[in-house]
Amino acid sequence: MRTPLYDEHVKAGASIVDFHGWDMPLFYSGIIREHNSVRSDFGFFDVSHMGDVIVCGRDSGAFLDYILPTKVTGLASGKAAYTAFLDTKGNIIDDTIVYRLSEDRFFFVPNASTTGEIYSWVTEKSKGFEVEIINVSDRIASIALQGPNAHVVSEKMGFREPEPFTFFTIESKFENPITGRRETIISGTGYTGERGMELIMPAEEAAHYWQKMMEMSSTDEGLPCGLGPRDTLRMEKGMLLSGTDFDHNRTPYEASISFIVNKDHEFIGKEPLEKSREERTEIFRGFRVEGRSLPRGGCRILKDGRQVGTVTSGGTSPVLGIPIALGFIDRSLSKEGNSVDIEIRSNLSPATVSKPKLVK
Repeated sequence: MRTPLYDEHVKAGASIVDFHGWDMPLFYSGIIREHNSVRSDFGFFDVSHMGDVIVCGRDSGAFLDYILPTKVTGLASGKAAYTAFLDTKGNIIDDTIVYRLSEDRFFFVPNASTTGEIYSWVTEKSKGFEVEIINVSDRIASIALQGPNAHVVSEKMGFREPEPFTFFTIESKFENPITGRRETIISGTGYTGERGMELIMPAEEAAHYWQKMMEMSSTDEGLPCGLGPRDTLRMEKGMLLSGTDFDHNRTPYEASISFIVNKDHEFIGKEPLEKSREERTEIFRGFRVEGRSLPRGGCRILKDGRQVGTVTSGGTSPVLGIPIALGFIDRSLSKEGNSVDIEIRSNLSPATVSKPKLVK
């Protein structure tokens, strides 16, 4: 599968890789260079492989309240929220961002590898609700513009920067199937931990915006960025990666995203989620690793020779200049500053426990 921007990536000399069946750019000029560009100036990413699913109808708000631990009916139109789909045991199936377009029209963005699964699951759970579920993923493109100077780029392109988790629309030449109007959604969201926005647009509009950003990157310091820096950027900020940091086996409490749980409504998995809160003994944390060996998913976390956790993501932090990891550790050892060892290729590397956000 290829996004509407595939030809633009080839034209820019991107290194293309297979990502869950998608031909996507891993990097253009280098992972570290692109990473640092986002932290110091701006960078832009093709995130059109992500899903786009509409929920509309009289019961749309009540339905989303039922399938999500976040009370979506509390959102005003033009607002968005980070949340997750839970199974009947309270475990995370996938995380997502849900947007409220109007009183009875919402859409959410599942991860690229889970779009089909989530669409089927949501459709199945909608029985008994007066709602329509529409998958428009193949008609939508999205570009993430991120970094401390992202607002400068957006202003040059003729629109302002939105507040975090708010969005507005601007005129487009093509109809956006999410809204049913000729417009592009400008959303104050991203996956880098920097200020910025995501442009959610009709697929036909994508090349126009991408080419504009490429023109600005040739005169300013910003760069087009691939999946490689997207991963290192999110790791530095302790952001979860679906299928890597969780896979139907962790609750929001374990994954350090308890803020998504609103207890004042009934939702799928609520009772077992609360019952397991004290039973589950591990929690998601970050780790600063000494030495030069790079931790990877599956590495054991040890204390006095005893396994106390497991690494889920790992690599180098370009900002800190050291190896870092994310993973789950026994709550009794999860305090920031605690010392542990990470087993990397049969050798032990000392590490210090941190909150998931390793780069403040």
